[in-house]
Amino acid sequence: MAFKLNRSRNEPMSEINVTPFVDVMLVLLIIFMVTAPLLTVGVQVDLPESAADSLPDDQEPLTVTINSKGEVFIQESQVSSEKIIPKLLAIAKNRTDTRIYVRGDKNINYGRVLEIMGTLSGAGFSKVALISEPYKN
Repeated sequence: MAFKLNRSRNEPMSEINVTPFVDVMLVLLIIFMVTAPLLTVGVQVDLPESAADSLPDDQEPLTVTINSKGEVFIQESQVSSEKIIPKLLAIAKNRTDTRIYVRGDKNINYGRVLEIMGTLSGAGFSKVALISEPYKN
């Protein structure tokens, strides 16, 4: 016994196709997930540009910023060079696998950025990464 639909070929389809809508929403979700961590940092620095891909982000990273004057900030609060490690360990609850993003102004001496990264690596932090602006053609 075969079922036959009583629908003519010229009759409009009354169902909504949600696949394109879901595709657009997923793309927007990915865009917001990538840009949201960069919007939370409040210290103004002029980042260098890079053509490298973004790193995957599974938890809220800590951000260490070095501005054009060489001052160091954790998130938005300024700290002295000697207090960086104790403050980061307190914030990360002694977990050295916490992701740390280093944001260095492009006008700062490269040695200063490496000094901070070396301090972080020497303290046992294994997930230290540099932040840059996307390369603009």
